[in-house]
Amino acid sequence: MSAYVLSPDALQDLQDIWDFVALDNADAADKLEDEFFNAFEKLARQPRMGHSRLDLTERDVRFWPTGSYLIVYRERHDALQVLAVLHGSRDVPEVMRKREYPPN
Repeated sequence: MSAYVLSPDALQDLQDIWDFVALDNADAADKLEDEFFNAFEKLARQPRMGHSRLDLTERDVRFWPTGSYLIVYRERHDALQVLAVLHGSRDVPEVMRKREYPPN
């Protein structure tokens, strides 16, 4: 597998993160965005690098840290699916509970 897709929630997360960081420093926001996309590509090549976190969710997803953020994803037969990009200080279990994801 070497492809990835971003869910609508993940796209919104990325936009929200960029907007927030760019309020102080647009260059830093761009750099952080590059780090996320580099991580997506790396995870698409090696999806088992991430970790299951049953303390955060019972869903069949994996987590990968990038800076202060967690990339939430799952493997699909055709591409890695990025479901969320969340700051580590957020209530991740609550966010995961509220979001609905399409079947695997």
